[in-house]
Amino acid sequence: MGVQMHFAAIWEAVADVMGDRPAVVQGERAISWQQYDERASRLAGALVAAGLGPGSKVGMYLYNSTEYCETNFGAMKFGAIPINVNYRYLDDELRYLLDNSDAEAVVFNTSLGDRIARVTAGLSKVKLLVEVDDGPAPDGSTHVDGAIAYDDLLAAHDPLERRSFTGDEIYMLYTGGTTGMPKGVMYPLSDFTSFFVKGYPSMIGLPALASADELLAAVEASRDGNQLVAMSGPPLMHGTGCWLGMMVPHMFGGTACLLESRSLDPAEVWTVVERRGVQHLIIVGDAFAKPLVRALETEPDRWDLSSLRLMISSGAMFSTEVKQRLFDFVPQLAIADVLGSTEGGMGQSVTTKDTPAGETAKFGLSPTTKVFTDDGREVQPGSGEIGMVANGGLVPLGYYKDEEKSARTFREVNGARYSFPGDMARIAADGSLELLGRGSNCINTGGEKVFPEEVEEALKQHPAVEDALVFGVPDDRFGNRIVGVVSLSPGATAAPDDILGHVRTKLSSYKLPRALHVAERVPRAPNGKADYPSAKAIFEASAT
Repeated sequence: MGVQMHFAAIWEAVADVMGDRPAVVQGERAISWQQYDERASRLAGALVAAGLGPGSKVGMYLYNSTEYCETNFGAMKFGAIPINVNYRYLDDELRYLLDNSDAEAVVFNTSLGDRIARVTAGLSKVKLLVEVDDGPAPDGSTHVDGAIAYDDLLAAHDPLERRSFTGDEIYMLYTGGTTGMPKGVMYPLSDFTSFFVKGYPSMIGLPALASADELLAAVEASRDGNQLVAMSGPPLMHGTGCWLGMMVPHMFGGTACLLESRSLDPAEVWTVVERRGVQHLIIVGDAFAKPLVRALETEPDRWDLSSLRLMISSGAMFSTEVKQRLFDFVPQLAIADVLGSTEGGMGQSVTTKDTPAGETAKFGLSPTTKVFTDDGREVQPGSGEIGMVANGGLVPLGYYKDEEKSARTFREVNGARYSFPGDMARIAADGSLELLGRGSNCINTGGEKVFPEEVEEALKQHPAVEDALVFGVPDDRFGNRIVGVVSLSPGATAAPDDILGHVRTKLSSYKLPRALHVAERVPRAPNGKADYPSAKAIFEASAT
């Protein structure tokens, strides 16, 4: 029997091949593939001994760490489902997610232990609490009653024997909750694995693969050659970081390189790229790229970035101008700008130094992606019609325990099943996708529909503007008026009227913000995605 199309089965086979080669590195700490597999197996044994089984949920309330990777691996080893938990969640959000996911075990950092102690007493399904020591919580506590230290738990249990998988296992990732409470997006794990085995090689310039056995043969061929080293800028609790920065590189026998800082430190990123020979760097749009470029512009000769071959971005707008600035310092770089969400991928654009400058938010359409109008018609190239992006191919099973939202997001059109995450777009005459923005964020002002992302991009083209978020606030005359919050690049100065004067040359007058507040920082989640509620609160506070 060949290698099963299952992340854990592939990683186990990779561990046998790669042995003492590094699987996870963070700072001075390095875990070999042999250690990675054994530690994950010991954790799996501990979870099974605690009463967990196939389908059980294991919460990961952790910062980026080797333990995060091991918990993700260990849960999958016996058919359990690892659950990403945003480390920014406070009591109510944390309680909701652990309850909604039916978590039976939670692995958490001691610095977050005060929150765990307050919420888990009321969660009857939790059977095991495991704490990873990273220092005291804000209240000074270093231990949660009833919790077991991670390394003590591993030492107390033998590795779980490897097992075959049934093929009906589920993989689930919770969305960030930017449009409501977080939702668990469920995928059939074998199909989810197959999607990356067959689709990722083309993204990184490798020949297509048809099976897990072909993948393993490629890993064996690279054993003593150039091992892939990938690094995630965003946290692993974000799908982009976890999938592209850790899970997929591990399938290819690669090393997942983790940063130590818990917020973006551009100097650390470039230092680790140089030190570890990072080939693939995962980021989230301009929120990451602009600070990274600025560090290079400030110290252009500090780092040797010759190892870096690919930068993958997803989850936020990545402007053409910033890409071009990156090529000045990393000329061999290819940039894959991926359009997608937890609910599915839709397209991508690949840019190199020699690629003619393209338009921001313009993507090559995936073969299974279409755009439909509200009445179900397929948008035709060059028609100018706006529709909702529909992702076919690998479509999630639905949202966990939410049939109503599942029916709205995952539905059939003309006999084919699609995911409708809510992104609005046009199709250009050349067949490319012109992304406009998320429909739920669309601002209706005086009967005109305005997508914030278009206005934000125009604002960020001002030379002094570092970041921007745009949204609507109630208006007696127009229903909503467009306003925004911007932050300026370090050392830059610009008055709101100057910025708006610049935007007036880029956009129609009805899209122009009626007011701007210049803030020290535009609020974003740790994964770089827009935090519109916080931005609106900042604006409203400035207006009082």
